[in-house]
Parts: sequence; C-alpha cells; structure tokens
Amino acid sequence: MGKLANDPAQGSPELPAGGGRVPSRAVAGLTVRKAMEIPALAGARLLAGERGLDRVVQRANIMEVPDILPWVKPHELLLTTGYPLRNTPQGLPGLVTELDARGLAALAVKLHRYLDALPDEMIHEADRLGLPLLLLPDAVGFDDILNQVLTGVLNKQAAALERSWEVHHALLSVVLEGGGLTELVTKTSAVLGVPVMVTTADGRVLAEGGNVDDLASWRHTPCFDTSGRFRTEYEPGGVHSHVDVPGWHAVVPIVAGRVDHGRIVAFARHRALDGADVNVLERAATVAALAVNKQLAVTAVESKYRGDFLRDVLSGRAGDRERIVAHCESLGWDVGRDLVVVVAELDPEAGPAASSGLQLRPVQERFTVAWQSVVGRRDPRAAVVGFAQEVVALLPAGPDPSAAVRDVVRQVSGDGGGGRRSFSTGVSRIVDDPSRLPVGYEQARRAVDVGRQMNGRGSLAHFDSLGSFRLLSQIEDRDELRGFVRETLHGLAADDDPEMEDLRHTLKVLLDTNLNVAEAARQLHFHYNTLRYRISKLERMLGPFTTDPELRLDLALALKVLQMRGLS
Repeated sequence: MGKLANDPAQGSPELPAGGGRVPSRAVAGLTVRKAMEIPALAGARLLAGERGLDRVVQRANIMEVPDILPWVKPHELLLTTGYPLRNTPQGLPGLVTELDARGLAALAVKLHRYLDALPDEMIHEADRLGLPLLLLPDAVGFDDILNQVLTGVLNKQAAALERSWEVHHALLSVVLEGGGLTELVTKTSAVLGVPVMVTTADGRVLAEGGNVDDLASWRHTPCFDTSGRFRTEYEPGGVHSHVDVPGWHAVVPIVAGRVDHGRIVAFARHRALDGADVNVLERAATVAALAVNKQLAVTAVESKYRGDFLRDVLSGRAGDRERIVAHCESLGWDVGRDLVVVVAELDPEAGPAASSGLQLRPVQERFTVAWQSVVGRRDPRAAVVGFAQEVVALLPAGPDPSAAVRDVVRQVSGDGGGGRRSFSTGVSRIVDDPSRLPVGYEQARRAVDVGRQMNGRGSLAHFDSLGSFRLLSQIEDRDELRGFVRETLHGLAADDDPEMEDLRHTLKVLLDTNLNVAEAARQLHFHYNTLRYRISKLERMLGPFTTDPELRLDLALALKVLQMRGLS
C-alpha cells in the first residue's frame, strides 16, 4: 500500500518566463527588412537596430508635430524630420526608449533642414533596444513611402486572409469526410511544416501529427512533464518560447461555446512561428472543436452501451464465461486472460475549485478520458469504463501487475498540474477467469476505501496488502472503534500529546520486531537500557504486554485503528 503525490503543482522551476511572445490574434504585415526593399526606401540607410529588422510593420505614419509620442501606434513605421526631434523634452535617447515601449516597428528620419545629424547616444540606444533607425535620403517623398508601404501591407494581409480561408476549408473537409483529430493534426502539420498536437484542457495529448522524431524530442523538453502531459498551466495562448527550450511553439485554445475542450499546439525548432501560423492554428482549433463535439456525441452513446455491459459483468449478471468473452471481443476488449481489476475514484475536493472564464467538461468525464487515453496507448484491448463515481479498468496482469498499475496511475496523475484532481486507486488480486470479475471488482473497491482511510488523498492500495485493515474498515460503528482504542491504549491514545505519540511509536516498533529489544533499540536509535526503561513505563500504563499475547494482539489492533483516517 502506498501514497502517490498528485496534488496540483504550485510552480515550475523549469519554465522561466523567457523568450518572446506574439498575441494569438496577430495581423499579417511586412517585416522592416521587407519594407526596406520597396523602391521608395531603396536609398535608406540603417543607422541602428539591425536585430529588429524582423519587427512587423502594419501601418505607416508621417509625424511632424512637436510632441509625437501621443500619436504613436504599435507596429508602425514612423516617418519624421528633424523638426519634431530638435527640441524633444526627454532627449533623443529617451524618445527612442519611449517609442520602443509603445511597440513602434521602426523610425525613419529625414535630416538637414532642422537637424544636421542624430546624436550617437540616440543611435546607441536604438541599437541596444533593437529598434530599427533609418536615415532617409533628401530626395525621397514621404507620400511615396506611405503609399508603397501600405500597399505592401494590404497585399500581405489579403494573401494571409486568402490562405487562412483555404486552410479552413481544407481542414473542414477533413472532418466532413469522416476524419477525426488525428487526420486534422496531420493536415495542419503538413500546412505549417511543423509538428502539431491536440491536447485536453489539462494537457493530455489526444492526437499528434508531423515528424515522429521531432514529436519525440519535444516531449523531452520541460514543456511536458514526465508522464507526457503538456503543461498547459505554464503555456498561455499565442507564440512564445522558453529560455531552456530551443525553438518556438504556438498555443491556441479549442473552445466551443464557453466550454474549454483543450489546446492545439504547434512546435518549431528551425524557424520562428508568427501571426500567420497562429491564424492557421485558430482555423484548425475551430474545426477541432467540431471534431471533438462529434466525437463526444458518438462516445456518449458507445460509453453508455459499454458501461451497461461492464456493469452487468461486474455484478455477475452477464451470463457464462463464453458469452462474456465473446461480447467483450465485439467491444474490442480481451478478458480471456489474467487480469487485475483497477478502480480509481476522485478524492473529495479539499477546497473551492478555481474559477475561470471558460467552463470545463464535467470532471468525471475528463477523468475517464485520461484513463482511457493512458491505458489505450499501453494496451488497446484493455477495458476502461467510467461510471458515475469511479473509473474501472481491466488491466492485463503481466509479469509485474503492481508495477504496471503504478505506471498507469503515474501517467494519469502526471505532476498534478493543469487543474487536475487527485484520486485514489484500488487494485484487486489477479483474476484468472471472467466469471470471477465481480469478486475482483469488490476487492478493488475495498482497496480504494481502505487505502484512502490509511494514506489519505491520492493513495494506491492493493487488496492483498490491506491485511487486518480489511476487517477493521467494515466496522461501521466508529464510536465502538474509538472506545476500543481508549480502553486498550489508555493515556497512550491521546493524539495531542507529543510524549504519548513518541511512546506509541516505541510500542509499535516493539510489536513489529516481535519484542526483540536489541533490534527495536537499533531501529529507534536508543540505548538498550533506555528502551528497557520505556518498556517498564509502557507496561505500567498498558499492562504486561511482554508476557500476554492476547494483550499484544489488542494493542496491535488498536494502533492500526489509530492509523485509519476519518475516525474523529
């Protein structure tokens, strides 16, 4: 019997908030590098900010008023002369800082009439910030630059819009022709040329498309936990990167109405993702929502049918062995082998659930999907069904069923992130005949109840490891149990006295070592005589337990009762 830690993580030291980020609704435009290729800017000279040449220009503006800052807009190519620069109150380096903070794409200046040269401090500041600073020739006309830049931007946006609609129709046809999420992400990956995944709202991967090696390498980055779950709690929408993760990734939510169905994520190592990629993902997310809703409708009918039959099997009403095996075969389940019955049950909420602007699918439904996803990857012929309060899985016993169940539970629970609930799990003995599945089911249910009483939330308990706790857990009269503890342990039963707690531990070690004083002293790190003194003190409180085997049995049972939760 063990305890698995799967409570929600409180933070991630692995994913610092490094790297750039592009909002999910980015609009297409020209980069500064491309804008410098238009005829009107052919003679412009780049004074500073070379590393900012990939900034996006979405508009152009001419500004010759004394105070230009209130009129500056993000992603703008600002054209000006020395007139508004000559008496800048904050100084030209300060002006560059303010322009960069407002999201300016580039600053282009024509000199000589009011200002002969730009100061070195201004050039150095622009270079430090990566803000492109262009020096325009005298002969160029601002109106020519304005017209040609806006024409380029409009052409770029029109092309992006046309491509977006083409992609939308291509993806929509995938679903209309009967394809699911796997076909959708494969098509999206082919369009973008990068790996793409669809996950649940808490990050469990539902489908993936793209190069297998690329997908595997991304799974080993800190964007995923050790169970393979994409850490959605650290991944906001849009394009972003992390300091310790090479490349870029774009995340778009899959939302239908106000229900959050998950995320669609694209990964790229060898190129930066941009707003056009996000637009494609948004189209794919819309179609994915349609595919998810279609699959949910089909799954709801299938799950009810499968659940009704498994419920009959687990209650012993499904008929003889041959009928059970044959019907399970028709459902894609293999129950004609050695199995263990696993019951997983969500733990009661420890506090108020976190609220967000979107609704999640019912928690029990998401819990069932998580189990089906994990088990399905390991063994597609294993039965996994969600009932009203629990998930039941019939897993192949294999050479080490305990290790297999632990691994499944680890993958379902992950690191506890993504807003997922903790759960307790019970495992039956090996079932070698389908007719004995009802017995295995009851064993697994008992293991869930007793395991949670023993170890609290997130426990994993095997029926064979419960021992006498199986009998104690069936005593419904809690007052009787409390009375037995008080009458047997006397003052040692106090749970708010550190000295009594210490003596209880000494008593437990003595009983566990079958009153071997030397071994108990070694485990407790006591001197032999110190332990002898403690034994005398315990006997004065409890009676002659060193010579009375019946008393020792009562004391051992009383200590076990104290271990059980929920008696207070």
